Amino acid sequence: MKFLVIGGTGLIGSKVVAQLRANGHEAVPAAPSTGVDILTGAGLDAAMAGADVVIDLSNSPSFEDEAVLNFFRAAGRTLLDAEARAGVKHHLALSVVGTQKLSESGYFRAKIAQERLIRDSGQAYTIVHSTQFFEFLPGIVQAGADGGTVRLPQALIQPIAAEDVAEAVARYAQAAPANGIVEIAGPEREPMASLAQRFMSIVQDPREAVADADARYFGARLQRGTLVPDGEAWLGAMNFERWLEQSEYARYATRV
Repeated sequence: MKFLVIGGTGLIGSKVVAQLRANGHEAVPAAPSTGVDILTGAGLDAAMAGADVVIDLSNSPSFEDEAVLNFFRAAGRTLLDAEARAGVKHHLALSVVGTQKLSESGYFRAKIAQERLIRDSGQAYTIVHSTQFFEFLPGIVQAGADGGTVRLPQALIQPIAAEDVAEAVARYAQAAPANGIVEIAGPEREPMASLAQRFMSIVQDPREAVADADARYFGARLQRGTLVPDGEAWLGAMNFERWLEQSEYARYATRV
């Protein structure tokens, strides 16, 4: 089978490409660096020719409300139109657990719009809702920075390693379209502030992480279970400690 991986040179995409190739498939990474522009469509038809499955792992270069909405709408339409011309059999997109509950956030309103385009396209599809990646922990900490304190929502988090995300995406891409949402998550669930504090202690960040009822996540208020799966989910194998051992932060862990 031929897979076209949009965002195939990125954190998740490069791993997905490697897994698909290891399984004997043709996996083509598509990104501006490979001559494919999903906003203008430049290079897209040629890259998509003969593709059975398109995997969309793209993300907006800007998280500003209007810019991110315009990106996902334009990119979604361009991709889906090209797939219709090419006779692609399966469209898979990576999104976020809880997206439908986060409409206060401009970023998640854009993801909601992206998912609506997919559902309304008539194309066979799978939307993979993932929990936050362990790799996003530094960004989550920074987003909550308030002087000597990091204020984070009173919500649970069930982070997953990028390696496990790629495994799940590759599996679902090789399967029949779900024509719906599937959820993936890491193996362990804990309060966001608790995990942030563990990470900060390991990297010798002296600030204190606290759970704050008024703290927001990318502009949205969270309930306790907003960011974790509601029911059955595919679970990755790598927990925080195993991820840390393989991450760029391993040098800190050896000192603890």
